[in-house]
Amino acid sequence: MPLHVSWNNQRFGEPHGSEMNFSFPQLIAHAARSRKLTSGCILGSGTVSNFAREAGSACISERRVIEKIDLGEIKTGFMKFGDTVRMQAKFDDGTDGPFGVIEQKVIANK
Repeated sequence: MPLHVSWNNQRFGEPHGSEMNFSFPQLIAHAARSRKLTSGCILGSGTVSNFAREAGSACISERRVIEKIDLGEIKTGFMKFGDTVRMQAKFDDGTDGPFGVIEQKVIANK
């Protein structure tokens, strides 16, 4: 499903998870070969990325590398205090995905 990502309420990307090289069952099986997986384990698959540049990005570092390759220079900065990032997976028909919205604001540690 597509992952809708915005940064400060601006579209950052909508990459689709269908281009993953390995499925989640394959990732889980691979991880289980070298460690004991128990209830509550959290497994991450890395950033969601697509071959087509129009899909945008789900990761600032990825965006910066693409800019360097395509434009010869980096235009995207890093997040700063006060910035917000929002992520939401949606089904292909646009309805809300299975895990709701993840929204975070960068704040100074006091």
